[in-house]
Amino acid sequence: MARRRHKKRTHVGAQNRPSNGVLPNSSAIRGPKTLVVRMGAGDVGSSVSQLVKDVRKMMEPGTASRLKERKSNRLRDYTTMAGPLGVTHLLLFSRSSTGNTNLRLALFPRGPTLHFRVERYSLCKDVRKAMKHPKGGGKDYLSSPLLVMNNFISPEEGDQNKRSVPKHLETLSTTIFQSLFPPISPQSTPLSSIRRVLLLDRQVPESTATDSTGTDPYIINVRHFAIVTKPMGLSRGIRRINAAARTLKERASSKGLPNLGKLEDVADYILDPSAAGGGFTSGSESEMDTDAEVEVVNVNRKKVLSKNQGEEARKSEGDGQHSGTEAQKRAVKLIELGPRITLRMTKVEEEVCGGKVMWHEYLSKSEDQIQQMERVWETRKRDKAERKRVQKENVEKKRISKDSNIVATDDVQEGAQNDDDSNDSESWDDEISETRSPSSSRAAQVQDTQ
Repeated sequence: MARRRHKKRTHVGAQNRPSNGVLPNSSAIRGPKTLVVRMGAGDVGSSVSQLVKDVRKMMEPGTASRLKERKSNRLRDYTTMAGPLGVTHLLLFSRSSTGNTNLRLALFPRGPTLHFRVERYSLCKDVRKAMKHPKGGGKDYLSSPLLVMNNFISPEEGDQNKRSVPKHLETLSTTIFQSLFPPISPQSTPLSSIRRVLLLDRQVPESTATDSTGTDPYIINVRHFAIVTKPMGLSRGIRRINAAARTLKERASSKGLPNLGKLEDVADYILDPSAAGGGFTSGSESEMDTDAEVEVVNVNRKKVLSKNQGEEARKSEGDGQHSGTEAQKRAVKLIELGPRITLRMTKVEEEVCGGKVMWHEYLSKSEDQIQQMERVWETRKRDKAERKRVQKENVEKKRISKDSNIVATDDVQEGAQNDDDSNDSESWDDEISETRSPSSSRAAQVQDTQ
């Protein structure tokens, strides 16, 4: 008989499990996951639908990029599936009856929810058309972007009565946006994995920029960039050669390689501005501003060497021939990927797309109204808890009655089975007596004849 197969790589009991006992899919190491959806798939329009796709691409890799909505989908459908799928944030785009595009940012499973009105937006395709040298995505979307937040906490010397959002709600909104992406550890996160930047810039309210309500608007500008680094101190021609060498390693193509067939020496290409379309034409082409210079330490991967090879490597490092880490100055440049979004906060709710209103931009209440609202919500919470308690008791009663009916049915079936068994035994005894009676009569006849 063949032996049963035991999977040892991916299943429980595998030898290559983590040493800390935490499985890869457990909630201990699971990062935040977002769900970007649109309510009313056919009502929001083609531009908002494309904006939803761009936002999904911006939130990668921790989002459902290929999610398809239906017109019949409701908010309850997404909230029901958020738990089994491990979703932590919901970004919901919708369009009001007046034509405004709205965004709701909610935390699962208990809230709160931030309501925004989309003031302006530009799609990724519009941003690429406006650029002379646009950059594609490629491998930049395999890792989460670096989140940069600016001016989210207003200064203390502002007027408290004129403040757009209370201090505790400013801290709440900052925490919500920070939780959209996994945290980055400067000691352990490799620099090569940070390829994008998501900038959230809150507009500083001016003294004259007030609404009819007398409060400053809470406006956030969203920008999405790709990080591009280039070595410093090299001419454009040498950079083209380096880029072409990297391209040739990745794929067998000579595209981008400069044509040096008409030159006698490579120095002609480097020094002559008109040679093969590159050279030191100006200082701006070879050097960048000092503010954009960073010093990067390249950590090279090392092989596991034998004892003799290790001694030789240490000797060569001692002689200054080789170093494992090399510091190199590189110029950092940001290229915008899109989309561009300008958001204006209008409301904050306590639960997921519902519950008590914690703050509203256009409505202000007095202390008495706030206390009355608190009493109303406390009454609602008590009524809800009472309904849950009664429902739980009714479910328990139904379960007990169902169990008692099952036991009674089993007793009846057992009694009927015993009656059937007794009837079967009596009929079996009658049959045995009938089969024995003819033999006894024949024995009596034989005795009479004798």
